[in-house]
Amino acid sequence: MTVRPIRPGDVPAAVGLVRELADYERALHEVRLTEEQLTACLFGEAPALFGHVAEDDEGRVVGLALWFLNFSTWRGTHGIYLEDLYVQPAQRGRGLGRALLSTLAAVCVERGYSRLEWSVLDWNTPSIEFYRAAGAVPMDDWTVFRLTDDALTAFAAPR
Repeated sequence: MTVRPIRPGDVPAAVGLVRELADYERALHEVRLTEEQLTACLFGEAPALFGHVAEDDEGRVVGLALWFLNFSTWRGTHGIYLEDLYVQPAQRGRGLGRALLSTLAAVCVERGYSRLEWSVLDWNTPSIEFYRAAGAVPMDDWTVFRLTDDALTAFAAPR
């Protein structure tokens, strides 16, 4: 089992894993990500997205963690926001998800970041149990809000 930073050659597999995750989350129809977009975000002039992959025994990419920096004004430090964590179903139970999450926790500790945060769907009981077992606590008093598509465009329009 290997966890390592993502490389340009991993992008096709990473896009495939994002699509698998979206399908698992019943939202495949919402995925618009292309290999070109992911490459530019991860490896462009000023990358703001970062990633790690997990490989199986034959070196195939079977797990993924995509993340970016956030900032806590209360703590005065950066943190990591984990956008996607996914391990293919046939590879689960081998510690790959834990290794990916642990790698990000180590990045936080090494760099002095104060938080590692992510969202999980309320119905995703296996993931919630996995996160709780890792010591993560839900932020039950907070609700995620999002503006996208037409609502985003309408709200951005001058008034």
